[in-house]
Amino acid sequence: MLELYQFELSHYVEKVRLILDYKGLAYRKIEVTPGIGQLDLVRMTGHRQVPVLKDGSEIIADSTAIAEYLERQYPDKPIIPTDPKLRGLCLLIEQWADESIGLNARQCLISAFGQDPSFRTATLPSSTPAFLKTLVGAVPGNLFNLPGLPDPFKSAKDAIKRDLASLCFILMEQPYLVTDYPTLADFAVAGLSMYIKFPDGPYLDISPDLKGKGVPGIADIGTFEPFFTWRDKLYADFRKPSTAFSSTSSSSPTSINIE
Repeated sequence: MLELYQFELSHYVEKVRLILDYKGLAYRKIEVTPGIGQLDLVRMTGHRQVPVLKDGSEIIADSTAIAEYLERQYPDKPIIPTDPKLRGLCLLIEQWADESIGLNARQCLISAFGQDPSFRTATLPSSTPAFLKTLVGAVPGNLFNLPGLPDPFKSAKDAIKRDLASLCFILMEQPYLVTDYPTLADFAVAGLSMYIKFPDGPYLDISPDLKGKGVPGIADIGTFEPFFTWRDKLYADFRKPSTAFSSTSSSSPTSINIE
């Protein structure tokens, strides 16, 4: 069985989980957690980041490399079009999602931590001691945005708003971003938008306080509702419940950077 070394709250991992589910591939989740085990993942791949996919003797790091590997090795239900123009557009959107949505969404999430202490503590692992959750929740929100100074997250928020508006326009008259079936472009955009608004439903092993919740001023305004409605349908059609495949924690947790 495929093994996915992951962090449940990683939006780059979510991109890969969407692809695995779409292709109907069974996989075992191996949760990597902060600790000395980071050296194990580095020895395996030369990298500290997730996702990492292990398929027998093959070990693949990076979400884009994993997607390309799955397309070659498991070609049923293709996610990359063969038509040159559509293929180029698909790969271009995927790269844009990685570099724009993925990076800016992380900044927007950090901004949301400053606005809502409960949102902040809900992202902590379930094993976090109660006293530490209380301590994190008590951190003054203005530490994330000091009074009298410009909002350090404004450029990220503005970029995400432009991205979501563009996606809404694209999706007005077509079911998917590139062609009439979902592609790597769709799964990249859907997965990497997770930090803007966490999907509701049984898809992620996260706190119920996070499900359906997102960045204030973006996830909760009607302007972008067409995008999130589209994403909800993509999840309902193709994403499997988190209990559908075997999930486990590795015997020696691996510390990683969520990059």
